[in-house]
Amino acid sequence: MLRWLKWMVMVAAAGFVLAYLCDWAVFRLRGSPSSKVTVNSYQTVPLKGHKYEYDYLGSDDLPCSVSLFPHGGQNPCWWLRRHRNQVTNL
Repeated sequence: MLRWLKWMVMVAAAGFVLAYLCDWAVFRLRGSPSSKVTVNSYQTVPLKGHKYEYDYLGSDDLPCSVSLFPHGGQNPCWWLRRHRNQVTNL
């Protein structure tokens, strides 16, 4: 049973590495495509009684990579589209 578990972990790790390398190759062959996504920024300020105040900081157009994984120091566009509201803690 332990042998099967080790084999499955190795296959999953190899699959992940292969998927990342294929995504990187396609990203480079397409000329490192990037786009922009509008993201709303909020800041949380702690108050008394374990409560928080959310302050709107504005919206920004953040660059993103058109890929499955982060490349070139940019988050993938699909991830930023699903996380349009970004919160930073004070």
